[in-house]
Amino acid sequence: MKSLRAVPRTLLRDRACAAIRDAIVAGEIEPGAVVRDADLAESLGLSRAPVREAFARLVDEGLLESKPQSHTRVTPLVAADVRDAAAVVGAMHELATRAAVPRLRAADLDAMRAANDRFAGAVRAGDVDEALRADDELHDVLVRVSGNRAAAATVARYTPLIRRLERRRFGEGGSCRSAGLHERLIEACADGDVVGAVRVTAGIWRTLADLADPD
Repeated sequence: MKSLRAVPRTLLRDRACAAIRDAIVAGEIEPGAVVRDADLAESLGLSRAPVREAFARLVDEGLLESKPQSHTRVTPLVAADVRDAAAVVGAMHELATRAAVPRLRAADLDAMRAANDRFAGAVRAGDVDEALRADDELHDVLVRVSGNRAAAATVARYTPLIRRLERRRFGEGGSCRSAGLHERLIEACADGDVVGAVRVTAGIWRTLADLADPD
């Protein structure tokens, strides 16, 4: 039997990083919880090396904090950090929207509409995870079409900080205020209205920043 090619180590790290990030955002690993590479490696069916590498990336993303020779733990939910992240991510989405609108094709608009339909249905059903996935899919269309890799990398890095608080607020019975804004965004995109689409995008991200200070 021909031997299989070994799975690249970077893929194992990415797998570990995605799994741990998702668990933190979903609240399955709570703020302040100490995480151990051995425990998570066993849970994920991986060696400790890719989990340690994932820890380093998640520290850089602000989801974990590490004290050398002591512990690694999930960062607390800090309102100022979420507001800062929302400001940066919002600016990147505005930049992407400005570049993407003139390039959008019918298939791209259809993908945005389909994502918004899933988003609205998930909100009605109280399915927070599906709502956030659909929301990401909708906005990712504009980021992808923009072709701006720096904006895409910044969005990917800082969005989990926002999603973690967003998920908690919705889980506590908070309402989602961006369903109607999505419709306005898609309408502006379909009309080729760059200024209008950027304005709506800014409004969407202001509502997310407001989650950090709802009172």
